[in-house]
Amino acid sequence: MKRDEGLIENRTYDEIKVGDGAVLTRTLRPEDIQLFAIMSGDVNPAHVDPEYAHSSMFHEVIAHGMWGGALISTVLGTEFPGPGTIYVGQTLRFSRPVKVGDTISVKITCKQKFDHNKHVIFDCLCTNQDGLKVIVGEAEVLAPVDKVKRAKIEMPEVRISDREGRYRRLMARVKGLAPATALFAHPCHAESLHSAAIARDEGIMRPVLVGPEAKIRALAESNGIDLRECRLVDAPHSHAAVARAVAMARAGDADVLVQGSVPTSEFLAPVVGREGVRTARRLSHVLYIDLPNHPHPIIISDMMVNIEPTLEHKIDIVQNAIDFAHLMGIPDPKVALLAGIDTVTPKMRATLDAAALCKMADRGQIAGGVLDGPLGVEHAVSLVAARTAHLKSAVAGQADVLIAPDLESGNMLAKQLEHLSDAISGGVVMGGRLPILLANRSDSVESRVASLVLALHVLRRGK
Repeated sequence: MKRDEGLIENRTYDEIKVGDGAVLTRTLRPEDIQLFAIMSGDVNPAHVDPEYAHSSMFHEVIAHGMWGGALISTVLGTEFPGPGTIYVGQTLRFSRPVKVGDTISVKITCKQKFDHNKHVIFDCLCTNQDGLKVIVGEAEVLAPVDKVKRAKIEMPEVRISDREGRYRRLMARVKGLAPATALFAHPCHAESLHSAAIARDEGIMRPVLVGPEAKIRALAESNGIDLRECRLVDAPHSHAAVARAVAMARAGDADVLVQGSVPTSEFLAPVVGREGVRTARRLSHVLYIDLPNHPHPIIISDMMVNIEPTLEHKIDIVQNAIDFAHLMGIPDPKVALLAGIDTVTPKMRATLDAAALCKMADRGQIAGGVLDGPLGVEHAVSLVAARTAHLKSAVAGQADVLIAPDLESGNMLAKQLEHLSDAISGGVVMGGRLPILLANRSDSVESRVASLVLALHVLRRGK
C-alpha cells in the first residue's frame, strides 16, 4: 500500500516480518558536511578544509563517517520501524569514503526477531551511486508495539553564514606584509574615502588621494572620515586626476592604482594608452569571491575589462587568472571554460574557443593550471550536477577558476553571486606594471577594502 508522503507511520513489532526492509537515498552536499561539523564539533580538516583535504589520501573533502551512520538512524526512526523505535545497539564498518556529490542508498533489512522482549535486529547496508559498498553493519532496536500515524513536521530551513569569519580570513592573508602606496584616482565619493581610511587603519595601504583637494576634504568632513596620513595631490577634475595618477604610477611613485568616482571607460583609457601602465600581457580583471555553502573561494574572469575577447585575448585572460590563483595559494588551479552547453559546436563560438584553449594548455601554450571546457556553470561548480551529468573531468564540479566567454556574461554571473548570496568579494586587474583596482558604483566599502587586500597580496607575494 502506498504511504501518504505527508504522514509519518510506523510498523509495529507484529507487522514486521523477517526479510522486510526499507531504503532511504540521500546525496551529499557541501552544506551537509558543514552542518554535521557544527552540530558535532568535529572540525577534522579532512572534512572542512579543502586545501588540507586535497593533500590527503582521498584528494578531496569527504563526509564524516557518522553522517552515513546518521542516515541509518533516520531510516529506523522515521521509516522502518518508525516512531516509537528505541535504539539498543549498532555496529558499523566503513568500506570507502563518501564524497560531495555521492548519492548514498541506505537499505535496512529485518534479520531476526525476539518475541520475549520485542527486539529486532536489522542488517544495514549503505552503497553509493556506483553500487559500491560504503558502510555495513547491524542495528538492534526495541520495536514499537503501538501504532503511530502522525503528520510530518516540517523543519525550518537552515542557512549557514560565517560572513565575518570569511572576511577576517581574507584580511589575514596580508598579515605581516608591509603596506603599499595606493593612488586613488578622483576619490570623490564616500565609499572611496572610507575604503582608503580603513586600508590605512588596517596597515594595508598608504593612501594618496589624487583629485580636487577642496572637494575631497569637504566630502571627508561631511562623512566623518579622518584623512590623517593620507597624502592629497590636487587635480582640478576627473580627467586630470586620472591622468596624474597614471603618470605617477608609471613613474614608480606608487604600488597600486585605484579607480575612484570616475566611469570605468574614462579610467581605463589612459591606463591602457601609450603612456599607460600596460605590459606585453593583455590586462584582465580577476574577481575573488568567497560564497557561503561552497567549499572554497572561486575566481571569475573577465567581468570588467575585455568586452568581447577573441581567442588570442582569452589566452592572456586565462593565464592571468592562473597566475592570480597561484598567488592565492592554489598551486594547480582547475580552470573551467564556461559556455551555455557542455559540447563543442561550430554554432557557438564560446565552445570552439574553450576547446582550442584546452588544446593549447595540453601543448604548454597556457601553463600552470588544469583546463576543461566547454562547461556550463552548474557543471563547473557543483559535484552533484557534474556527477549527475556523468561528466568525467578533473575540473567539473570542483573548478577554482571560471572563465566567462565575454564581459557581459561574466559581469552578470559575478553580480548575481555578489548580490544574491552572502558573498565576500574583491577584484584586481592583472597583466599591468602594477595591480589595478576597478570599482562598480554599487560596490560596498567592504568589497573595496577586500580588493585592496588582494592587491597587496598580489604585490607582495608576486615578488
